[in-house]
Amino acid sequence: MTKTNMDLSELLAKHDQGDFLRGIAEAVLQLIMETDVEGIIGAGRHERSSERTTWRNGYRERALDTRLGTLNLRVPKLRQGSYFPGFLEARKTSEQALVAVIQEAWIGGVSTRRVDELVQRWG
Repeated sequence: MTKTNMDLSELLAKHDQGDFLRGIAEAVLQLIMETDVEGIIGAGRHERSSERTTWRNGYRERALDTRLGTLNLRVPKLRQGSYFPGFLEARKTSEQALVAVIQEAWIGGVSTRRVDELVQRWG
C-alpha cells in the first residue's frame, strides 16, 4: 500500500461525515504542497541527496476559506529561499475580482448575454 493510500484510509477513519470532504480537501492540498517542496528542495523528507538545494525549516499555519469551510493548512518553510503555494492567495483575489465584476454588471444592468460574452473572453 502506498503512502498516499495509507494517508487517505487514515483520513477516512478519523473524520465523520460532516468533516469528510473538508478533511479530504486538506489532505490533498497538503500532499500537493509537500510534493512541490520536494521538487524545489531536490529531495524528499529525511532523504539524503546530492541534488538537495536547501532544507525544510518547519511549517507555518495558514487558513484557506472555501465553500467546504475553513481549511487549516501547514505550509512548509525552507531554510534558504521561500515557498508559498499559488492557490492560497491567488485564488482568493481572483475569486474576489470575479465577484466584483458580476456585482458591477448586475448593478449596471448589463444583459446576461454580454456577461456571458465577457466570461467567454476571459476563458
